[in-house]
Amino acid sequence: MIGTRLRELRTARGLSLRSLAAETGLSATLLSQIERGVTEPSLKSLRLVADVFGQSVAMLFDEDAVPAVHISHAGERSKITSPRGHIQYERLMPGNAQLAVLRGVLEPGESSSDEPWSHVAIECAYVLTGVLTVMVGDAAHDVVAGDAITIDSRQPHRYCNTTHHTVEFILAVNPPTP
Repeated sequence: MIGTRLRELRTARGLSLRSLAAETGLSATLLSQIERGVTEPSLKSLRLVADVFGQSVAMLFDEDAVPAVHISHAGERSKITSPRGHIQYERLMPGNAQLAVLRGVLEPGESSSDEPWSHVAIECAYVLTGVLTVMVGDAAHDVVAGDAITIDSRQPHRYCNTTHHTVEFILAVNPPTP
C-alpha cells in the first residue's frame, strides 16, 4: 500500500527515483524497494518522503476513500518502524489521518526507543499479553494484560519490556504521528 501510494505521488509530481532520492537524502535503491514492497520503510524515511510532498506521513497510507468496512488480515498488514527505534508496528486499520491503531510486540529486554521522546498526540496502549512498562518522564508505569494506559505524548515517553516474557499490545495514536 505504501509503495503504490509513493509511486503514484512521485510520478504525479514528475519525479524520478533519483530526483526523489536527492530531495529526501534516501537512496534511490531504498525508494525503489519501498515502491516494490520489498522493504518496509522506517517512520523516519516516511517523514522525509512526506516532507517532499508537503504532506503528513498519514497521507502515504491514505486510500482514495476509507472503506465502510475493512478487515485487517494477519500477514497482510503494512508495517512501520518507530521513529526512534527498535519496535516494528503492524497497522491494524487503513489510514485516514485521524487515528493510528497499531499492534506492537516487545521481546524481553526490548524497548520502543533508546531514549524517551515526545510528540503532539494522545496515546492509549492496551496490553494483550505480558507486562508493558511505560516510561513517562522519570516515572515507570507497569501495565498488565487486560489493562490500558493513556498518556499525553507531549511528555517524553517510551515503551519497555523489563520482564522475561513477550509483551503484545495495541496502541492507538491520535493524531497519527510521523
